[in-house]
Amino acid sequence: MMAMLVVIFAGIKSAADIIVPFILALFLAFVLNPLIVLLGKWRVPRALAVLLVATLAVCLMVFLTTKLLMTLNEFARTLPQYRGLIAAKLVEVDTWFHWSEFSLTPEQLAGYIDPAVMLNLVSKLISYLSNAMAGLFLLLMTVAFMLLEVPQLPYKVQQMSEDPGKGMANVQRALDSVTRYLVIKTLISVVTGLAVWALLAVMGIRFAFLWGMLAFALNYIPNIGSFIAAIPPIIQAFLFNGISDGLILTGGYILINLLFGSIIDPKILGRGLGLSTLVVFVSLIFWGWLMGPVGMLLSVPLTIVLKIALEPTAAGHKIAVLLGDGPLKR
Repeated sequence: MMAMLVVIFAGIKSAADIIVPFILALFLAFVLNPLIVLLGKWRVPRALAVLLVATLAVCLMVFLTTKLLMTLNEFARTLPQYRGLIAAKLVEVDTWFHWSEFSLTPEQLAGYIDPAVMLNLVSKLISYLSNAMAGLFLLLMTVAFMLLEVPQLPYKVQQMSEDPGKGMANVQRALDSVTRYLVIKTLISVVTGLAVWALLAVMGIRFAFLWGMLAFALNYIPNIGSFIAAIPPIIQAFLFNGISDGLILTGGYILINLLFGSIIDPKILGRGLGLSTLVVFVSLIFWGWLMGPVGMLLSVPLTIVLKIALEPTAAGHKIAVLLGDGPLKR
């Protein structure tokens, strides 16, 4: 079993350029399928429902990506100014440097600040998003065909499985768990991003849309995502808006993360994932290494699917126990 997993993961690593877009399309289909089901209850034909949802998704993603590219370009243009602004801020606290035994002067610290590093990172992100725009149509076409294929899934699983009843039950459990997690996590991430954007906009912090999108995207990353998303805007607020605004923004981020990350998220998702806290954190590192940023964003649902796939086999059951948060239900 372990040797088989090593071979599979090595294959995924070597074919990441092909597999990662497919995995992303698969999980987008998980998120969008409840909308198709809802339209089906309103007697909308499935093909028409898929067309409507896919069109809406294309329009929304094109709008958000275009807006994000405009914000990133503006951010890149202002980066060269940051070194001078940071140096000026360091001079304001020059008395602290003299009062303490700190050996570096503000001028020396400013010399270590190189906007070119951040500019290079932003340029790579802009290039990545531009390339993603080109592949957006193909991605959503894949999602649309996956959504059209859903009604035939039970029949295909029954034909492939030696025990059709048990095989379909495992597949259904995986689908239900992953769909529930992704839909709830997406809704919570959207609300978190909107809350961050509104807070920054009210406080007059620049690039509020960029930091709101960052909070939305990184909220999918368990444990550390929200913390990482808070660091850039808080540093920006302290440097360019003042200490009071920085402290207020820090308190706002703590409040938002406590409300959504520590109260609403666990209350809605509960312990239904069946994964231990350690496994959730380790899976973040593992899937991120295996498939890059997409793997980090989808680390929890990927681990859920892996655990459910391992449970029915004798050797896999032992690994599933290690991944779980308690005794497995058989």
